[in-house]
Amino acid sequence: MINKNSPVPIYYQLEELIKELIEKGDLSPGDALPAEREYAERFQISRMTVRQAFTKLVNDGFLYRVQGKGTFVAERKLEQPLQGLTSFTEDMKKRGMVPGSQLVHFQLIPATKKIAQQLSILEHGPVYEIKRIRLADDVPMALETNYISANLMKGLTEDIVNQSLYAYMEGKLGLQIDYATQTIESAISSQNEAEYLRIKSGGPVLLIERNTFLHDGTPVEYVKSVYRADRYKFMIEMKR
Repeated sequence: MINKNSPVPIYYQLEELIKELIEKGDLSPGDALPAEREYAERFQISRMTVRQAFTKLVNDGFLYRVQGKGTFVAERKLEQPLQGLTSFTEDMKKRGMVPGSQLVHFQLIPATKKIAQQLSILEHGPVYEIKRIRLADDVPMALETNYISANLMKGLTEDIVNQSLYAYMEGKLGLQIDYATQTIESAISSQNEAEYLRIKSGGPVLLIERNTFLHDGTPVEYVKSVYRADRYKFMIEMKR
């Protein structure tokens, strides 16, 4: 309940109350919340206070608004630990979700200057460009573009890239993947990216660039991924 005599702000109390209902399962993804007016009347508080709590919950990814329809419970974000190097397929399976991919294109291209630098190959050298929509339980999570040296991984086919690339590299080619470097930054989705991810153009996304290396330090891939910020978050454990 709301305690008006508490030093804790009323909007924050309401926010925590709604979050508790979501976490307990009393409110499920897609459920519509009562109107602001109803909350205001139930707890005898102002609609402005209710709106402040709703806005914070929307910004934190617990709720979303639909113009003219109301406020709804959002799907919970998938939490990705930053420790350890796993493929998207491995990560989704660990969560008990069904991983999937939609191949946008698979082609052999000459390496640009940036791609050549990332892969430590000559500029204009042959590289595979693999663009895929990564799915979890048939929901688009990311738009992923891989660049792999054709000289390092000869004979790559569409059938192979529709499976797990890491499983093919390690299981079939015997390439020992050792470590990766990764950067993460916030970005705004382009119209093209939004269409692939089924989000609004200009919506927030996470832009991730990763270089993966073999045990001898040879770069094996350069990956640029655009993740839905409304469905994904990253977690890191830090020790003193």
